[in-house]
Amino acid sequence: MSIFKACDIRGKYKIELDEGISLNIGKAIGTLMNQKTIVVGGDYRQSTGTLKSALIDGIVWTGCNVIDIGIVPTPVFYFAIGFLSADGGVQITGSHNPPDDNGMKIVTGKIPVSPQDIQEIKQIIDKGLFLQGKGSISCVDVVDDYKKYIKKFFKGGNLKIVVDAGNGCFWQIAPQVLRELGYNVVELFCKPDGSFPDRSPNPAVYENLKKLRETVVLSKADFGVAYDGDGDRAIFVDEKGNVVSSDVAIVLYVRYILKKNPSAPVVYDIKCSQIVKDAIESEGGIPIMEKSGHAFIKTTFLKKNAIFAGEASGHYFFREICGDDGLFATLKMAEIVQNIGAISYQTQGISMYATSPDIRMSIKNGDEILERIRKHYPPRMITLLDGVRIEFDDGWALIRKSVTEPLITMRFEAKDKNRLEEIKNEIFSLIPEIGKENEK
Repeated sequence: MSIFKACDIRGKYKIELDEGISLNIGKAIGTLMNQKTIVVGGDYRQSTGTLKSALIDGIVWTGCNVIDIGIVPTPVFYFAIGFLSADGGVQITGSHNPPDDNGMKIVTGKIPVSPQDIQEIKQIIDKGLFLQGKGSISCVDVVDDYKKYIKKFFKGGNLKIVVDAGNGCFWQIAPQVLRELGYNVVELFCKPDGSFPDRSPNPAVYENLKKLRETVVLSKADFGVAYDGDGDRAIFVDEKGNVVSSDVAIVLYVRYILKKNPSAPVVYDIKCSQIVKDAIESEGGIPIMEKSGHAFIKTTFLKKNAIFAGEASGHYFFREICGDDGLFATLKMAEIVQNIGAISYQTQGISMYATSPDIRMSIKNGDEILERIRKHYPPRMITLLDGVRIEFDDGWALIRKSVTEPLITMRFEAKDKNRLEEIKNEIFSLIPEIGKENEK
């Protein structure tokens, strides 16, 4: 599989991504940016240091100037691009992926790179058509500036909050900022370690939140939060130790934010539950559905000047900061709890639907399957924004082809569990390959 994905670059270190490849990626990005100023940061993964050095060498070789901001959470990297008046940036990070993976999040101007930009970077490398010049390197610490910036949006409070940094980038900054705003912080896995010994860097997996759930209950905290490896995702646990789904968290944000900003647009992931669209409409907002993927959501969020955006994976985007930030999301959730009440109290009135988890099937003829399903239903029921989404009167089904693996992924939702099974079985009946794969 190629390391050049739809939204970023990523792969297994030494197998798919090494220092030589990183050097050429730096040259390609420098060529694409053409003598601009580029911010470079990175996470705590064990491979980040050498990959970052090679990337910087490649960028400087083309005549671009690099501002090295060191090891920082991805939200600090985003902040640095604007704060330092840079033209773009590259963050070396494996994000929520396993420890042996690494990758690059790339920003050109104020928006993430497009799939076309990623392919252009690949083509520049394949053809070896690099610009050549003599750039410079400077090192700048922006952490204190970031902390000062983010604190200005909040009054603070006195809640008790468990912070699970998962050995990742927000191990120090998040507890510090929360304490400086008056919160009582209980630290969990707040020791940086690129091998992630305490839990997987992906907090969206239920099993990875066991210790956080226990700690919230034992410490009698108001809520807990878990970050991914680079700090741009946040998953919440309520005061009773229950994991708050990203769909529900989005609803809480939407209710609170739209009350102060009626009629504003809100962008949401095509994989989100119907409760998200219901909440946006009930609060007078304008719902805008977008395909899954951080870069797609953020680009639409910025272009539509949305007040908020939410993704099923735990990315939350806020107009105040023009992007997503796990710590900002935590502070906003703390503000909501401080002003309205406990998370469990707020979620009581949410009418939940029966929703399946992501179902992943290893099937090679993904395009053929999507076309088969599309033709089976009338056009009025079909949305082709991201794969094929079928809208029933009382539910929906989403079938997508993975852009990174020979897989199709499916998600289903309905008014109740019985109807959920009916919709799922109806779709499965159109994909006999599922049975064949299961027989192997």
